[in-house]
Amino acid sequence: MNTTDNTEILMAQPRGFCAGVDRAINIVNEALTRFGTPIYVRHEIVHNAHVVNELRSKGAVFVEELHEVPKGGIVVFSAHGVSQEVRKDAEERGLQVYDATCPLVTKVHLEVIKLCKEGYTVLMIGHAGHPEVEGTMGQVKEGVFLIENSTDVANLSFTGDIKLAFVTQTTLSVDETKEIVAALTQKFPDIVQPRKQDICYATQNRQDAVKFMAPQVEVVIVVGSASSSNSNRLRELSEKLGVPSYMVDAPDQLKPEWFAGKKRVGLTAGASAPESLAQAIVARIQEFGPRSVRALSGVVEDVTFSLPKNLVD
Repeated sequence: MNTTDNTEILMAQPRGFCAGVDRAINIVNEALTRFGTPIYVRHEIVHNAHVVNELRSKGAVFVEELHEVPKGGIVVFSAHGVSQEVRKDAEERGLQVYDATCPLVTKVHLEVIKLCKEGYTVLMIGHAGHPEVEGTMGQVKEGVFLIENSTDVANLSFTGDIKLAFVTQTTLSVDETKEIVAALTQKFPDIVQPRKQDICYATQNRQDAVKFMAPQVEVVIVVGSASSSNSNRLRELSEKLGVPSYMVDAPDQLKPEWFAGKKRVGLTAGASAPESLAQAIVARIQEFGPRSVRALSGVVEDVTFSLPKNLVD
């Protein structure tokens, strides 16, 4: 391969960190700076192995349950949010809590609480077992049911006097969610919808960027960890658009055969993947053969979220 082949790596815009992820990581770093080690984090702060390992190297201790945190210890709740039961447990254990829940996830939490207080049965569109889903459904003791697909909608049975509403996980496929919402509104014409869609701006923007990039390339690389919902949706989306797609969260996961004979490679990164990792993966692709790098046009995000008041005061 030589440089006259016009081989390129096209970089999706936007890609990588969103405001909620940036805020969550900053909260852990600020806590480490102010209080020293150990700082405990319940669940992965964001779903990216590179980010978690970097914070672990600085002294963050990742736990799945609060009983792993010494009484009176400092704990950060992950960007995905937690249930009311977890908050109560933290209070009973005397833990000093810094909440890194993404404000857009908190918005959905408040929607669920408000709807249930108003007597609605709430249907949550999301993926079973995802921490964001567990946290959102755990805002109330009962009255929230999970919907994962259109088949689940078909199996629903409610009497006419039940008031229904729905919310969604923030990191879903925009197109697939539209299909589920269409099935819901067809079956339950009076169902109450969120005033503004719950899928976050960053998820929407990254999916739109892949839709723009995919027709221009022959293979797509998504930088993201297997546990990342929004990264998985990016890979699935580019596959549906007919482009072979691979998700990696380290340069050594790339395989030379993915790029053999391919002139244009597309690269994007999930909302929890750092740009430094994306650039390291670009550099590794270039080791397989010379390629220029071109950034595509797209939405420039300028959203920022402030740190929790109890951390900055």
